[in-house]
Amino acid sequence: MKSNVVVFSILTAYFVIVASVYTVWNLIEHGRLEWAGSLAILLSGALTGFIAVYLALVQKKQGGVLVEDQLDSDIDDGDPEMGEFSPWSWWPMFLAFAIAVVVLGLCIGFNFWLTFLGLPLVLVGVVGWVYEYYRGYFAR
Repeated sequence: MKSNVVVFSILTAYFVIVASVYTVWNLIEHGRLEWAGSLAILLSGALTGFIAVYLALVQKKQGGVLVEDQLDSDIDDGDPEMGEFSPWSWWPMFLAFAIAVVVLGLCIGFNFWLTFLGLPLVLVGVVGWVYEYYRGYFAR
């Protein structure tokens, strides 16, 4: 986690420097402040700063060195069980296709017929993915 704090701190400094250079450059070139770009870059620095401070506080609160920060640790040392994963499941791909149809219907000229065609597919995909272990070969 220490390396993450360092990376986000470097990103924060980078965004603040780039925001100041961008702002000064616009003042010199155009004679006025360009608010959208200056604020976007500066707020990107603020967001990375928030993440860096949060990670630093979490590291301090844990009070120890994580497995990822130890130089003599192995990959398997920090390998907890992260949950259940279904490598044979087709439902995530079906759900991604259904969401793509809905978003495509909203993006291309507000084709609401395409959106209304995709919404039931999204519902079927969510229900299928949630209840895939209740039917068939892998039922419990």
